[in-house]
Amino acid sequence: MKLKQRPEDFSVKESYRFDTVEDGRFRVYLMDKQKLSTFEAIDRIRERFGLKPGAISYCGLKDKQGRTEQLIAVESHDVDMQDDDLRLKFLGRTDRALSAANTTSNRFAVTVRQVRERDLALLSVASAEVARLGVVNYFDSQRFGSLKHGQGFIAKDLLRGDFEAALKNYLAKPSPLDLSDDAKVKDFWRKNWGDWNARCPYAANKKYYRVLNALRDEPQDYLRAFLQIDADYRALLIFTYQSYLWNEGVRRLLQLAFPREQLFPIPYQAGTLLFHSGGDKATLDWLRGLSFPLVGPTSTFPDEKVKEAMTWVLGREKLGLEQLVIPEARKLLFFKHEERPVLVTPHKLVIGRAGDDELNRGFKKVNVAFTLPPGSYATLVVKRLFHFGITKEDLELRGPKPDKEAKAAYDDRAQGFRAQAQAKKDKRAQDRVHSGAPGARLPDNRPKPDQNSKRNAGPRRPY
Repeated sequence: MKLKQRPEDFSVKESYRFDTVEDGRFRVYLMDKQKLSTFEAIDRIRERFGLKPGAISYCGLKDKQGRTEQLIAVESHDVDMQDDDLRLKFLGRTDRALSAANTTSNRFAVTVRQVRERDLALLSVASAEVARLGVVNYFDSQRFGSLKHGQGFIAKDLLRGDFEAALKNYLAKPSPLDLSDDAKVKDFWRKNWGDWNARCPYAANKKYYRVLNALRDEPQDYLRAFLQIDADYRALLIFTYQSYLWNEGVRRLLQLAFPREQLFPIPYQAGTLLFHSGGDKATLDWLRGLSFPLVGPTSTFPDEKVKEAMTWVLGREKLGLEQLVIPEARKLLFFKHEERPVLVTPHKLVIGRAGDDELNRGFKKVNVAFTLPPGSYATLVVKRLFHFGITKEDLELRGPKPDKEAKAAYDDRAQGFRAQAQAKKDKRAQDRVHSGAPGARLPDNRPKPDQNSKRNAGPRRPY
């Protein structure tokens, strides 16, 4: 299974609401972007029109790999941009900055490629499970770009009080996957760390102007320099680690709530996620109404299983709730408690008819569309629907190496799905025989001889 081979393979449109105020100081625009992250798009608009940091607000972050539409609001400035990969459409004015509260839902249209024809029969079973059970509301790999690009969890550097390490990971850790000038800037400061008067020859260096000015003024005050990073991006660095703790906590919660045979793994950037394929009614009802916290120092756990799961994760991370603070900058760098539903149900789910995949010869492609609430990940819904197309090799090559239980669960899950598909095929054949259809015959379920075995090969036909 492959996603996002072309920008048009992944499309998202934001459903929004805002109060129109004729003389409001915020201009609201519909931003249509392609192959750009929300941060990259906003940085381009700010630089083009000379806007100060914080002048542009938005409802949420949208995927870089695809074509997405979302609202932005610009304070006290009229802007217009019609680039090939970034377009703005003026919608009106309002009297306050945008936030997540202005988004009602997101509608996704996804083309899933490199689907094996033999796996198409399993899709109906998976879609029925999604409708009945929902999807575990994990954060997907997009949230963990700092891991993909080798920076790690910068929030962990901050919690240790190692502000130089945090700043180095932000400013001087070029990604081997990044071929842009930004990576060249980071490589320059990696080589010239501490020589803040060195002249970086790349235009992308202006992104770090405020950080570098702070270092020139106070070369050893790494915290002051770190605090010059845009406030939204600083918050994201904290939220990334919170998201990881949430994923690990919910993963542990499912292990406590379900027997192993009802769980199966899906790999992602930060490790392996677990999903359930069944369960007793009491457990499923409990899970549907459950939320799990993005933890902070003031977090409490009314549910005992949630408390047990989160305590286990924090213990593995060698942390306590009271340690989720950065004393040197309590008001600017902090872990905020927030509840997040454990499950999400995609609405208006439509699965199109499979067609030939023009990019991957011999495979099929399937178009899928659905609606999710803000903050939920479409890629996880697609992976849940097509999880049978994720191979054991994927489990071994992506993220940390899975334990034996995860690989065993994958084997059990794959075998169960194929057994269900074969049972459906046999039932259809039996129905045709009983109805007297011409040419119908009962399926032969006897074991087939091993074609590669000399013992079963029989005498060879002479040429």
